[in-house]
Amino acid sequence: MKSIVIDPITRLEGHGKIHLFVNDDGSLANCYFQVPELRGFEMFAKGRPVEEMARITTRICGVCPDAHHMAAAKAADAVYGAQLPSAAVKLRNLVYNAFFAGDHTTHFFALGGPDFVCGPDAPPAERNILGVIAKVGLDAGKKVIAQRAAGQRIIEIIGGKKVHPVTAIPGGMSKRVTKEEQAEMIKLGEQMVEFAKFSLKIVDDIVLANKVYVDLIVSDMFTHKTYNMGLVDANNKVNFYDGKVRVVGPDGKEHCKYEPKDYLQYVAEHVESYSYLKYPFLKKVGWKGFVDGPDSGIYKASPLSRLNASDGMATPLAQAEYERFYETLTKDKSGKTMVHHTLATHWARIVELMQACETTLMLAKDPEIISDKIHNPPQGIVGEGVGIVEAPRGTLTHHYKTDQNGIVTEANLIVGTTNNNAPITMSIKRAAEGLIKKGTPITNGILNRIEMAFRAYDPCFGCATHSLPGEMPLEVVVHDAQTGEVTDIAQRNC
Repeated sequence: MKSIVIDPITRLEGHGKIHLFVNDDGSLANCYFQVPELRGFEMFAKGRPVEEMARITTRICGVCPDAHHMAAAKAADAVYGAQLPSAAVKLRNLVYNAFFAGDHTTHFFALGGPDFVCGPDAPPAERNILGVIAKVGLDAGKKVIAQRAAGQRIIEIIGGKKVHPVTAIPGGMSKRVTKEEQAEMIKLGEQMVEFAKFSLKIVDDIVLANKVYVDLIVSDMFTHKTYNMGLVDANNKVNFYDGKVRVVGPDGKEHCKYEPKDYLQYVAEHVESYSYLKYPFLKKVGWKGFVDGPDSGIYKASPLSRLNASDGMATPLAQAEYERFYETLTKDKSGKTMVHHTLATHWARIVELMQACETTLMLAKDPEIISDKIHNPPQGIVGEGVGIVEAPRGTLTHHYKTDQNGIVTEANLIVGTTNNNAPITMSIKRAAEGLIKKGTPITNGILNRIEMAFRAYDPCFGCATHSLPGEMPLEVVVHDAQTGEVTDIAQRNC
C-alpha cells in the first residue's frame, strides 16, 4: 500500500493536509483529511466580560472577522436579554451584507475561480488571481478591487474599522451613520449590484459555456447527497444575519427548523483522533461514519446548502438566478429539486453575492439607518446566550454562559468550516477515488482536482482551528507497499 500526502492544501484560509492511501492495484484504499492546527479561543473567552467577545473573536480570522463580530454580539444580546431598536438591526444587516459580498468576491475570483477561469490543469504559477485577470482582462481585475474596496468602506462607516469591526454591542450599535455617509453607501451599493451582474456574466461566459467544466461539475466524482443546513427568514428565504436554522434532507424535505438557543437539541459533535477539527452531525439521525444519504447525520452548511435549505432568495435579481440555477442543473421546470454537486457551490456563491449586494443597496436607502435610536441599554441578565449567523462558508454558532456579572464561564463555537468537516472529508475521498487509479501518474492536475473538492467549501481553518507552526511545506511521497522504499516524490512551492 502506498501513502500520498498533500501538505499543505492551497488557496484556503489556514492550514490542512490530505493523506491518501493507495492499494497495490492503484485504487484508493482510504483518504484522511487532517487539520493539524489547534484553536484555543473557547479557553481565551473564559474570565472575559461577554461584551468583549464581539471584539476578541474577530481576531480568530482576518478573512471573516465580521461574522464572528455579529455572532458574538447576538450571543451577548441574548445573555443580557437585550431587545435591539429597529435601526440597529438594519445597521447590523447592512454592514453584514456588505461584508458577505466582499468575502464571496474574494473566494470566487482569487481562491475558487482560478480552477475554472484558468483551468484545473493550468500551471500553478498561472492558477491564481493574476491568471484570472490575464484571462478576463485588466478591467475585470479593477472591478474586483473596487468591489472589495466598496464593501470594506461600508464596514468602516458602520463598523468603525475596515477589519475587525467594533461597533456591535449588547442592545444595539455604538456608532451612528450620518446623512453624508448614507449617500456614500447608496452609491457604493449601486456599484456593488452592477458588480454582481458582472460576476454572473463571468459564470455564464467562462464556466457554463464550457461543456468540459459543466460535465466536471455534474460528475459523480463531485456529488454527495447529504442533509443541508441554512438560516432562513419567516418565508424560508435565504437570510445571512437572522432567522431560524433550517435543515432539509437529501430529498429536500424539512428535517427540522430551530431557534439558535435550541441548537444543542439538534447538533452534536464527533471526534476523530487524527484531527483537531471536530465533526458536527444531526443528533436525531446520528453519527454513522463518513457516508451520505438520509440515514447518515452528516450535513453540509455552505452557499449551496443554504440554497437547498431555502425556498428561494429574498431579493428579485438573486431569485431569478436561483430559479435558473435549479432549472439548469436539475432540468426540472416543475419545481425545485436538490442540487448535490459540490462544484456547483461556486455558482451558488454568486447567487448569494447578488442577494448580498441587492440587500446592501436596499438597506443603504432606508431612511431609518441615520436614526439616533440605535441602542437599548440592557436592564438585566439571563446568563446564557446563543448567536447564529451565516458566515460566507457556513452556519456560525457562538454560545456563551456567564456569571451574574456577565463574565464568561463557558464558551463554544461551531464555525462554518467545522460544520463542513465531514462532507469535506467525503468529497475529497470521492474525488480521489475517481482520479487515483491503476497506472495513473501523479500529476499536479490530479492533485489540484482533489483539492478542488475541498476548495468549493471555501474552508477557513483559521476560524475552525488556530495555527501553531506557521509553515506550509508540501511534499507528496509514494512508498512501495512491500519494501517501504520511496518510489516517487513530488514537490510543489506554495
